[in-house]
Amino acid sequence: MIKRRNNAFSSLAGYSYSWFAVIMVVCVCLFIVINIAQEGLPALSWDFLTTEPTASARNAEDGGILTPLVGTVLLTLLGTLIAFPFSLATAIFFCFYSKKGLLKSSVQTAVDILSGIPTVVVALFALSVFTLPRLAFLSTPVELSSGVVEKAYGKSFLVAAITMAIMILPFVIKSMEESIKAVPQSYVEGAYALGAGKWRMISKVVLKCANEGLVTGVILGMGRIIGDTAIVWLALGGTLRMSGTQPWFLPENWLSTLQNTGLTLTSYIYYTSPVGEGNNYTVAFGASLVLIIIIIVLNTIATVTGNLSKVKAGR
Repeated sequence: MIKRRNNAFSSLAGYSYSWFAVIMVVCVCLFIVINIAQEGLPALSWDFLTTEPTASARNAEDGGILTPLVGTVLLTLLGTLIAFPFSLATAIFFCFYSKKGLLKSSVQTAVDILSGIPTVVVALFALSVFTLPRLAFLSTPVELSSGVVEKAYGKSFLVAAITMAIMILPFVIKSMEESIKAVPQSYVEGAYALGAGKWRMISKVVLKCANEGLVTGVILGMGRIIGDTAIVWLALGGTLRMSGTQPWFLPENWLSTLQNTGLTLTSYIYYTSPVGEGNNYTVAFGASLVLIIIIIVLNTIATVTGNLSKVKAGR
């Protein structure tokens, strides 16, 4: 009898604590979103979204967030495009081509270690590598008076995108690997039974069945790029405006824009907030609200895509 009472009490305590934890997490999330919305909504306007920032963060209230917003989208797309093929290839290697042994364990260990490295360390690594003279085409060369290129500037959208891709690789790899493993084994066996080769089975059956999960992994990686600051600060330069050939939005100036510095919403928030160079609460909260909306949209897409994947698997 006493044992049954103890078991019942333990079950009730565990159940109550679980609900308490869930409610607390939801409340904290809602508190953050509501607080930022209250502070940031007064700053939102069409001009705020479509005008460039002022030259100084101290006068940020007179400008908008166009270039930080474009920089965020540009860096996210570039980083994702670079990371996607490597992540997918690694996930396929783990699931179909690797065998238990030193090679597989070494690659898995490398991925796990990479996932635990702080982003500021990855940014410092990029800063030391991409300042080499032979990599000056990714940013801008630093020349002496004699015209000899001693090193590269090492800060640009291209440099930051490659660094972001390195940062998100382990997370996207793990997500894609789990999506591929979730494909029913009967599909694989059926493809082999019909005479399909290994690569044809992977490309025509497995990847098509796991496409929603693969998309979810990509979206989660995009969310990490959007929210990062250290890499933006050290590898992108954090200038308030695009520093390439102007106007930056003309097609003939796109390459120059990618080879030069800029900023994203995270670095803009730092610049305009009291912890940075500015003291513009409303502007910083307005940019924060836009950033949170983007992240919420991405996570919603990931959730919907994941649910579609489960429904398809159930069918």
